[in-house]
Amino acid sequence: MPSSTKSTKKSTKKSATKPLLLSAGVALAAITLGLVSWRATAPAGTGSAGPAPVTAPRTDPAAELKALARRESGDKLAVGRADAPVVLIEYSDFKCGYCGKFARDTEPELVKKFVEDGTLRIEWRNFPIFGAESEAAAKAAWAAGQQDRFDAFHAAAYAAGSKEKGFAEPRLVELAREAGVPDLERFKADLAGEQAAAALKKDQEEGYRIGVTSTPSFLLNGRPIAGAQPLDTFTAAIAKAKAEAAKQ
Repeated sequence: MPSSTKSTKKSTKKSATKPLLLSAGVALAAITLGLVSWRATAPAGTGSAGPAPVTAPRTDPAAELKALARRESGDKLAVGRADAPVVLIEYSDFKCGYCGKFARDTEPELVKKFVEDGTLRIEWRNFPIFGAESEAAAKAAWAAGQQDRFDAFHAAAYAAGSKEKGFAEPRLVELAREAGVPDLERFKADLAGEQAAAALKKDQEEGYRIGVTSTPSFLLNGRPIAGAQPLDTFTAAIAKAKAEAAKQ
């Protein structure tokens, strides 16, 4: 399976012009750890001015990236133990075809093999780059999460053929119904509310700050994995990260 693809779709002006708000340490991490390679799967037209010249970091760049794991026990957009030795942070877009393939083919296996035994925690970050419908779907996923149905909404939105139906509001409500969201009126209110917008902005700013410009992009205990890599790639990386964590 290819690890990345160049989309012919253009990202929104907002995505195209969003500055990379990089600290010196994280900027160096973006270069030395390969985060800039995430541009390979960015939609056509995505770009921004590069980061300011990098000076010597005051902190360990890898540690800064690892510290992005929130490990909040009440995080509605996460699965797995908050104290799991390995954390996979996923930056994704519901209109991204490769994100969907990863969600259908790889992620369930990671949950079965590593989340259920306490090794892995997965934290999702909404990182819409394909326009208004991408942003609406991200807010809808957050809204579903407020009623503990994020996982089910995530699965429904990434089901084969789902993105081709679009993510206009009636479709988002339909997906919420499929996901078993109990209070659809609350869902619609949450979808349109300020908290959903703030949560989305927080995820986006985090991604842009470390140089993410394409989806899917991952951090595994602070180390980048670019694109929807095969299951074996994630399995090996998780095993390595678990062994390293055991030595600390």
